[in-house]
Amino acid sequence: MSGAMGVPMVMGGIPSASSREEALQRADAVVTGAAESMLENCAGDRGVLHRSLAACTARLGRRGIRAEAISTGAALIIVLLCAFPVAGIAQARVPLAGIAQAPVPLAGTAQAPVPLDLKGKLRFHAERAFGPWAIAGCAAYDGILQAIDTPEEWGQGAAGYGKRFASTVAGSGIHGALAFGLDSALHQDPRYYPSHSTGFWRRTGHAFRGTMLTRKDQGGETLSTWRLGSAYGAAYLSNQWYPRRLNTVRLGFLQGSLTLGFDLARNLASEFRQDIKRAISRLKP
Repeated sequence: MSGAMGVPMVMGGIPSASSREEALQRADAVVTGAAESMLENCAGDRGVLHRSLAACTARLGRRGIRAEAISTGAALIIVLLCAFPVAGIAQARVPLAGIAQAPVPLAGTAQAPVPLDLKGKLRFHAERAFGPWAIAGCAAYDGILQAIDTPEEWGQGAAGYGKRFASTVAGSGIHGALAFGLDSALHQDPRYYPSHSTGFWRRTGHAFRGTMLTRKDQGGETLSTWRLGSAYGAAYLSNQWYPRRLNTVRLGFLQGSLTLGFDLARNLASEFRQDIKRAISRLKP
């Protein structure tokens, strides 16, 4: 039914369409302004992404979105944006194995370390084979061989020590090359990770475990194939320039086992380094 002069009317005393349109426009202006203000306040606390969403919603509101859509959409966006940190989705940067940093969830525990790439593994083994401490260790070890005159065919004096030192450094290079090839091909992590346990024997057991087992790049543990293969492989290969009487399977096994013993000693040093430092600092006057 319609009234005079063609003005549309509705039943039950409900306002006309033009009145309803004016009311919607006024409500649109009020709600849009409130939504924009709330979104800007929330966006100021939530970062660039949230500010972009707020600006986009404000532009849509200014283009004439009805009050019903704006109020519903704004409420949903505000709830979602302000609930992000409550839901545990917020992230922070935390250190991993003391080497690199990456974003991980705050709620996460026991985060896996960042895997070493080929360049990182090459640098790791190069430092262990030819770094200052490695060269110093070779020099000390050859001093012992010189003292016990082994092998006796190489003689004494500077010439004999030079042969022993060259042999040890070459063997160290072979060991590093084999270790790099094996852990790269098998996707194994050559680094040692100290224990979070307490107690001398538990930590010592962890160091031994870290010698026989190794972490995988994808996570988890496996037999330390790179360590075993490089230790015994380098021992047998480096024996090829030893005198024939010493180039035996037995000596190769003993030298490979000695290399594993040095690795265990290195892991123990890494495990108890901080304790040793604290003990030394207490001794200082």
